[in-house]
Amino acid sequence: MIIALTGFMGCGKSRIGNELSRLLSIPVVDLDKYIEKKTGRSVRQIFEIHSEQVFRQMELSALQEICSRIATEGDIILSLGGGTLTTEECARIVRENTLCIYLRATTDTLVSHLKGNSAKRPMLKGATDEKSLREKIENLMKDRSAVYEKTAHIIIDTDGLNALQIAWVIQREVQRSVPQGRP
Repeated sequence: MIIALTGFMGCGKSRIGNELSRLLSIPVVDLDKYIEKKTGRSVRQIFEIHSEQVFRQMELSALQEICSRIATEGDIILSLGGGTLTTEECARIVRENTLCIYLRATTDTLVSHLKGNSAKRPMLKGATDEKSLREKIENLMKDRSAVYEKTAHIIIDTDGLNALQIAWVIQREVQRSVPQGRP
């Protein structure tokens, strides 16, 4: 089984994935880090040297590779990139092959988490102050929130919760959603 964590950048997918990994005793794979290791370049470098379109193709290939390996390697938690589901084929693969959990956060929470960290995020390039960061987040969320909701099997509102609390909620939801004997 693949438990896929999705949501906007800054919602805590990586931290929550690590906490959930400890709770369920299964490994976590961060899709962006997987691509970085495979290519030897950071996501930001891939965007700068190539383009978002090239990165999205790399993301699709990596997702296909990870999903095909799971049948032989066992259960994992997969932390998706914030834009992974913007590629229709990626959204289909995630919906059909994973238990997808949307970690939904408000714009205020996302701004708080991303403040001072937006330079590392290619999709937030140019967001130099809180106002421009908020505008970028709101504009991207207009395009992404529907696909997050449509792809997810479970939606968890994360505002006001820390990573461990969210992992506990996910653990409970996973236990309700999967047949007995599964994590």
